Amino acid sequence: MFTDEEQKEIAVELGKYPVKSAAGLEVLKIVQKHRGWISDECLGEVSRLVDMTDDELDSVATSYNHIFRKPVGRHIIFVCDGMACWIKGYENIVAHFKNKLGIIPGQTTEDGRFTLLPSSCLGVCEKAPVMIVDDDLYVELDSAKVDEILSRYK
Repeated sequence: MFTDEEQKEIAVELGKYPVKSAAGLEVLKIVQKHRGWISDECLGEVSRLVDMTDDELDSVATSYNHIFRKPVGRHIIFVCDGMACWIKGYENIVAHFKNKLGIIPGQTTEDGRFTLLPSSCLGVCEKAPVMIVDDDLYVELDSAKVDEILSRYK
C-alpha cells in the first residue's frame, strides 16, 4: 500500500520511538505529505503499522487540525478566528474569501486550488488579522493584501 519512499520515511520515524503507537501522528503526517489527505484506507494501514485500532488513530487524527480526513485543495489557508483577529477584521477577511473564491471556512474552491479552514489562534495577535497559507504566515491582512497573497499560489 505504501510507496517505497513512504516506507523509508515511515521506517525512520518508527525507529525514533520505543513504542510504535507513539509514532502514529508522525506516520500520518508522512502519508499526508505524499497523498494530500488521510483516507479511511490509509488510516487503517497506518493503524495496523503502529499497533493501534482504527478508532484510536482516528481520534489522534481528528484532534489535530493539520491532519485532513477528506480531500483538500493544493493550498491550505488557515485563517485565524481568535478574539484579536475577530476584533481587527476577521469577518471582513472571511467575507472577502467568499466574494473572491466563492468559499467559506471549511470549503474548497471548485478548481481544487484552495481550502479555507478556521484556526483558533496563530499566536501573533498583535498583528491581527492573520492567516497561514501552506507554511507561510501573513499578518495585518486586508482585502488588497489577501488578493496579492493569493496570486502567489497557483
